[in-house]
Formats: sequence, structure tokens, C-alpha cells
Amino acid sequence: MSPNLGTDVAHAAGILRSGGLVAVPTETVFGLGADASSPAAVARIFAVKGRPRVHPLIVHLADADHLDAWAEAPGNAARALAAAFWPGPLTLIARRKAHVLDDVTGGAATVGLRVPSHPVAQALLRAFGDGVAAPSANRFGAVSPTTAAHVLADLGTDVDYVLDGGACDVGVESTIVDISGAAPALLRPGGVSREAIEAVLGHALAIGSSTPAPGTLPSHYAPHARVVAVTADKLAATTAAAASDGSTVAVLAPAAALASLTLPPGVTVVALPDDAAAMAHGLYAALRDLDATGVAVIVAALPDEAGLGAAVADRLRRAAGPRRDEDDHG
Repeated sequence: MSPNLGTDVAHAAGILRSGGLVAVPTETVFGLGADASSPAAVARIFAVKGRPRVHPLIVHLADADHLDAWAEAPGNAARALAAAFWPGPLTLIARRKAHVLDDVTGGAATVGLRVPSHPVAQALLRAFGDGVAAPSANRFGAVSPTTAAHVLADLGTDVDYVLDGGACDVGVESTIVDISGAAPALLRPGGVSREAIEAVLGHALAIGSSTPAPGTLPSHYAPHARVVAVTADKLAATTAAAASDGSTVAVLAPAAALASLTLPPGVTVVALPDDAAAMAHGLYAALRDLDATGVAVIVAALPDEAGLGAAVADRLRRAAGPRRDEDDHG
């Protein structure tokens, strides 16, 4: 066992108090946690991840009662969403209280807040007793980790302690809703569906806003292999084109999209479950496993975008986004 891997919540809380970094499992992905009130600790997050300092972080809280300690005058929509989905995979972007660090918000007037439901994350937050800033526990822009082994493979001893809690249930990041303006707006689909949020609000969500939020860059969640995201009807033609120059190619698609599909010889095929929740759960592990084989190109089928399918499609599009160079997924 790695010397910085274990299940000791009290030890992990002590590391946070001393300004250290703890990788913590949530129901979405593993987060790289630091004391959200410590500039030095938060600075270590950015240094370890290689994350731009203007890219804001999400502060994780133990329960919804802490919302008012971090958000300035949250309105009825914020309270309704918190009551419906916290603890759970929903991040609310709210106007920040004055004490919230610029280091956490990237200098923005808003802060992202979330109450995770994972029992290990809950235990750590309660033991620590304050907000924990925690982006995904991987190098910036790369595929998010959903197991402790993924964290160790990415960060090694750059993280002081990896709190093991098994594989993450949801497997993709939280939904982000901006509640800082006149009307709530969806900034990133995730573990809570747009449909469920709209049912609580009683009206349609706006899509997008100018408010800064994590995980919304054009390129993100990317393996080293080049990703090409296409609709299922274009899988065969796109795969053939990708393999035509001798590149090693893999196809990643729901099982139904692979039925009766004719592909060039030598193409690696990975089937994801057809169920959207199961697909989300296995997405990042599948991308990591394909990277480990050394394939040059992953042709990925976009799923139906209802429910969690919207989050899977969003991650695949960002994984296929433009990169500055082959070694930079930012």
C-alpha cells in the first residue's frame, strides 16, 4: 500500500488543518482538498494541478446550513435547490461573502458551493469543521479520477494523503447552476439532471451565463489519446477515416451503438452500458484504460442527451476539444 493512502478520516482532517492536501472521494469524482480559508493551502492546489489561478474552485461544505456563511443573500431558488439536492452532485454559483478568498474564486464576485453525499467526504468535512476547496484530484484538464488508484497514478506523493472510499458512484462531476443573477442558469450538466432541476424550480433553466465556473473550458477531461466525438450514425465512417493513416484507433460507444457495426481490422472496441447512469459511472475509467493501451485516437459516440446522458456528451465534447499541444490538456 502507498504510504500516503488510507482510510483515517481524523488523520486526513489533521492534514487539512496543517495546510496539507487530501484527496477525498465524493459521489462524483475524487477531489483534491485543501482548507478553503488558507491562501497557502489553496495555492498548493493550483501548483500541484498546474491549474490557472483564474480558474475558480468549488468549496465543499458539510451541510446546507453552511450556505449562508459563504453565500451573500442566497435567494429562494438557491434554497429550494439546496433543499432538494444537497447532499448531492449539484454545485451552486452564488455571490460570495466578503471573507471568501480571491484564491478560491479566481477573483470573481461569486463562489461555487456544494454539499457532497459520499459518506467519507461527509465524515471528513464534519471532522474538519470548515469549507474544503476541492477540484478534481488530477493534473489540470486531464481525465478526472474515480478511484484512489487513479489519484495515485496522477499525483503520486504530490498529495499528502489519499483518503480511500472505493469507486465514486456517479462518475462525472457535479451539475453547476448559477444562482447569482436574476434567473438560475445551467453552466455545466452533471450528476443532477437538468430535468430534475427544472421540476424543482417550476420553469426552464437558462443555458449559460458570463459567470466564471470550473470545468467549462473548451478542452477538459481529456486523455492523452486524441478524442473524436461523433453521433452514433457516424461511428463507422469516422473510425475508418481515423485508421486510414495507420493510427491505432479505439471506439468507445454504448453497446446499442455497436450492434451490427462494421469496423476496420485492429480497432479496439469498448462498450459502455446503454443506461445513462451506468455509462457515466464507467466513462472516465474507460478513457483511462484506453489511454493505458497506447491508442492514438479514441472515436467516441455521443449518447442521447436526456438525463445523465447530457453530462456524458458534455464530457466527451470537451475531451475532444482543441488542445494547445499534445502534453497540455488545459
